[in-house]
Amino acid sequence: MSKRYEKELSLEELAALSDDEIDTSDIPELDETFWKTAKLVEPDTTQQVTLRIKKSVIDAYKATGKGYQTRMNAVLESYAKTLRKG
Repeated sequence: MSKRYEKELSLEELAALSDDEIDTSDIPELDETFWKTAKLVEPDTTQQVTLRIKKSVIDAYKATGKGYQTRMNAVLESYAKTLRKG
């Protein structure tokens, strides 16, 4: 299909399209070469731990709303990546 959309489609608009109407021209074909060199990558899992954190830090993250523990983990993960580079 060659039609490009002038604006990003909403989830409802995308769901209403038939498979033939979806532009997949920028997605490469997955040929035998791809599958011969493909490697399985397991997602990083989480582990429950007990951790003592200053009340001011917890309060600051909680004030950002739902998902604060996920955001805390993202900050720790970013820092851990810098440790591996050094």
